[in-house]
Amino acid sequence: MTGGEPRVVAFGGGHGLAAALAAWRRITTELTAVVTVADDGGSSGRIRREMPVLPPGDLRMALAALAGDSPRTVELAALLQHRLGGTGVLAGHPVGNLMLTGLAEMHRGDVTRALDELGELLGCAGRVLPMADVPLDLVARVETTDPDDPERSRTIRGQVAIAATPGRVREILVSPPDPPVHPAVLEAIAAADVVSLGPGSWYTSVLPHLLVPKLRAALAAAQARVVVVLNLVPQPGETDGFSPEEHLTVLRAHLGGVALHTVIADADSVVDRRGLLSAVRECGAELVLAPVAELDGAPRHDPARLSAALASVVGAR
Repeated sequence: MTGGEPRVVAFGGGHGLAAALAAWRRITTELTAVVTVADDGGSSGRIRREMPVLPPGDLRMALAALAGDSPRTVELAALLQHRLGGTGVLAGHPVGNLMLTGLAEMHRGDVTRALDELGELLGCAGRVLPMADVPLDLVARVETTDPDDPERSRTIRGQVAIAATPGRVREILVSPPDPPVHPAVLEAIAAADVVSLGPGSWYTSVLPHLLVPKLRAALAAAQARVVVVLNLVPQPGETDGFSPEEHLTVLRAHLGGVALHTVIADADSVVDRRGLLSAVRECGAELVLAPVAELDGAPRHDPARLSAALASVVGAR
């Protein structure tokens, strides 16, 4: 640890990663977010179809989650998240997506430099990096639950299409299968005290990191404690009907030599504690049951409560 603070690398994307970052930033400033780059919907999808750049949406959300607390940086983070109105070609684009895309273009496609510069403007408590240096596509084999469907199994391409296809995902792949990864990502993993996975969309935000050979090899070689934060509820379209132990079983099948040390689950969201404990032990990990959900009963992780659970695991104040 540096200055008593754990060096943390948090993997994920979207709202799940933002929740994890909001918790981790209460513990450490030695924080690196490694973000999925497979989004092909909404503003990100429109931008990546028009320009040869990484989809900026999840990267933008991670920057906003780490933005500083001064009035200036709070206002800048709000601008980053603001979606343009109207009905024209720019309608629906968050300002931050356009800023990131513009900065990357100014720096001849160097998204990492663009992220670092925007992070400095925002006073970010940590660094945001993409999981790969090229845009990724997700390819899934989805098994339908309709007994009358003559095609019980379909190959679906694209994050949005996978999330919207009814049925159960049986396999997930990334394309290209061995994308380039920025050296800064590999350096952060090698130096980490803690690596965290989840919460988030299991098949499209959490598992893809384990499908990139360079990332998986770096994680397998790392000395860091690997912590998994389970989702509070199944996600419609991806993990319908999944119990917490099923989420973990799917994760275990994709670890590929990556050690798992701790699993954090919300105490009130687990129905079969014995079943989850058995699944955790099969992964060679320990189970931490703690109240980490919002107090109002919403299916969201509370930053302060999740931070307390994470701090207890890593021995931080």
